[in-house]
Amino acid sequence: MKKTLIITAVLWGMIATTTAQTGCSKFYPFKEGTKAEITNYNKKGKKAGTIEYTILNRKQTTDGEIATMKSSVKDEKGKLIVETDYDITCDGNKISVDYKSMVSPMMMEQFKNVDYDITGTDLEIPNNLSVGQSLPDANMKMNINMAGINMDMELLITDRKVTGKESVTTPAGTFECFIITSNMSAKMGVEKISNIKQWIAEGVGMVKQEDYDSRGNVNSNSLLTKFSI
Repeated sequence: MKKTLIITAVLWGMIATTTAQTGCSKFYPFKEGTKAEITNYNKKGKKAGTIEYTILNRKQTTDGEIATMKSSVKDEKGKLIVETDYDITCDGNKISVDYKSMVSPMMMEQFKNVDYDITGTDLEIPNNLSVGQSLPDANMKMNINMAGINMDMELLITDRKVTGKESVTTPAGTFECFIITSNMSAKMGVEKISNIKQWIAEGVGMVKQEDYDSRGNVNSNSLLTKFSI
């Protein structure tokens, strides 16, 4: 279950619930109290857990707006595993998601008592998504020091493209979605390479995600199961 949640937490943490455009952002929630539930399934189709997202607050700055999002990761039985907060910024043309959110909440909990340093490039989503569009890469590098032993973790998200539009039905409703594909490479000792496919609806956000291995088999998938504004 944890392996599935690590991947889905990373991606859903970066492109999670959205709401109708509220001033600055078109594909992200900036309304306080907005909530969503993402249910994750393993490659056998069994429930692996859920991630609940809540917008805690929103503030105006000279450069745009900032919203703080809280994510709560739960196991398949509904037991809370870990919670974390991170910021989303909007400049009127795009949103930028803090690269630190690329570290899954479970990993942050694991290393909470050790020294670490995180650098990277924020993940961007423009307000004007269109089919055929290429999106900027994103990355995160984490150096961990455990009793004098250094470990490095790197996450790269590349080749991001808007490849089409499609109607998708989930327990939360039926949505007209943009399809965004990308490649994700996670390195920590060994390298894990995944191909990601996401369905994002204007005014709702990412309603579906599939994670494929190098042979094109689905490793896991996620669906938007609850949404409220």
